[in-house]
Amino acid sequence: MSNSADSPQGPVRRSEWRPVRLLTAAVFALAGVIFVTSFNAAKGTDLRTDDSLLKLSDLIRQRSADNGDLEESTAAVREDVDALAQRDNGATKAEDAELKALEASAGTEKLSGKAVSVTLDDAPPNAQAAPGYPEPQANDLVIHQQDLQAVVNALWQGGAKGIRVMDQRLISTSAVRCVGNTLILQGRVYSPPYKITAVGDQEALKKALAKSPAIRNYQLYVEAYGLGWKVDEDERVTLPGYSGTVDLHYAKPAG
Repeated sequence: MSNSADSPQGPVRRSEWRPVRLLTAAVFALAGVIFVTSFNAAKGTDLRTDDSLLKLSDLIRQRSADNGDLEESTAAVREDVDALAQRDNGATKAEDAELKALEASAGTEKLSGKAVSVTLDDAPPNAQAAPGYPEPQANDLVIHQQDLQAVVNALWQGGAKGIRVMDQRLISTSAVRCVGNTLILQGRVYSPPYKITAVGDQEALKKALAKSPAIRNYQLYVEAYGLGWKVDEDERVTLPGYSGTVDLHYAKPAG
């Protein structure tokens, strides 16, 4: 039997976690996780800045400038190749004439003649609805892809011998596409106003524009909200030959 000196004076309190201690531990654990995650994501860069990242619009415009430089160098090389081919091909006059006709149809040669030019533009920043029309939405005040396509299609239907959009010649594989309020054409980016020029019979071209249902619909927005629409007759215009690649890309069966 133990004496009183050896006997415990009361129950010994067992170590336990209080709610405050649990909360403190959780906060420190979470801070550690955030620190490790930030370190792994940053890899030595500042997460609060984007100096090392190009905004999408800047990237698109940079690629557009690069594509423009490549087109110029491609055109120069093509001229050299064409000159060598013409010197050494040994073709007959009939074959040369057939080749010239094909080049004209393909849009790779310069084309001169009377033309009709159409200019489309966004509405002014302070555009208001004309009397009798509802208040405009954002989409009512800008040029859309279908507006540009409507003009191009009408000009082709009007017998255009060649068409230029902005500073580029269209060919059979050209695609007129818009992203936001910018036009992307053959790797280049353009902002409004957009100018489309077609060489051909001026009266036939203007009649085709007037007959297009899509263009008549566009002109309702011109009247209602002030979108830009201008048609000019040009006595003589020279369209550049298409200088980009003409290779076709298509799907191939696997295996």
